[in-house]
Amino acid sequence: MVLLSRCLRPRGAWAAVPAGVAIVAVLGPYLSGVADARRDDVKARATVADRLGQYGPAARARLRPHFRARGVRYPPRKLVLVGLKQEKLLEAYAADASGKPVFVRSYPILAASGRIGPKLREGDLQVPEGVYRIALLNPNSRFHLSLGINYPNESDRRQARREGRTNLGRDIMIHGGGASIGCLAMGDEAAEDLFVLAAETGLGNITVILSPVDFRVRGLPKDPPELPAWTDELYATIRQRMAALPPRP
Repeated sequence: MVLLSRCLRPRGAWAAVPAGVAIVAVLGPYLSGVADARRDDVKARATVADRLGQYGPAARARLRPHFRARGVRYPPRKLVLVGLKQEKLLEAYAADASGKPVFVRSYPILAASGRIGPKLREGDLQVPEGVYRIALLNPNSRFHLSLGINYPNESDRRQARREGRTNLGRDIMIHGGGASIGCLAMGDEAAEDLFVLAAETGLGNITVILSPVDFRVRGLPKDPPELPAWTDELYATIRQRMAALPPRP
């Protein structure tokens, strides 16, 4: 399976992780916005396990004090990442021994293109909005390390079918560096933390909520951009999922 991101232009192996096993896909150049995968162009450079060996000790040393302070084990059984577009924050919540989500820490989002509103099509520069999961880890991203979000998910595709929209875009990432086209750019150190945390938690145990604002403390701006009518239903779902999470201290 070969995937390419507008944000990343990967140069090596894509890896899905369970149990630290890398699934390698060799990626080729980006030509006129079209991914042209040629297996003899680029050789795989590192696996997820390689990156865990390289960045794991320092990332764990940064992460574990936050988990200890909150009384939550590391790695957690469940993890929720909340990306707040207006606040430019990515929050991490981990399940405690009873399964209750506990705020662990937040990271500033250094760059996230677009504005309030869901992603509708390729090239609209929007960060998606909705409830997602981490589908892939890329240990060879041009933006240091990256976590791939499963946009478009079934809800995105279903709404697009209703409206006759195609070419929805794909390969939205949480990645290092400080530049973004539809992705969340976190800086390299934060990307290392998130990459290691995701790998050691297990991708199947992670939920990602991408929200236009922090609905726990505020509503949409008074003069939001024109939004599709169905965003009312989407935002109700996001509000419900976020209501189960405590606000950050």
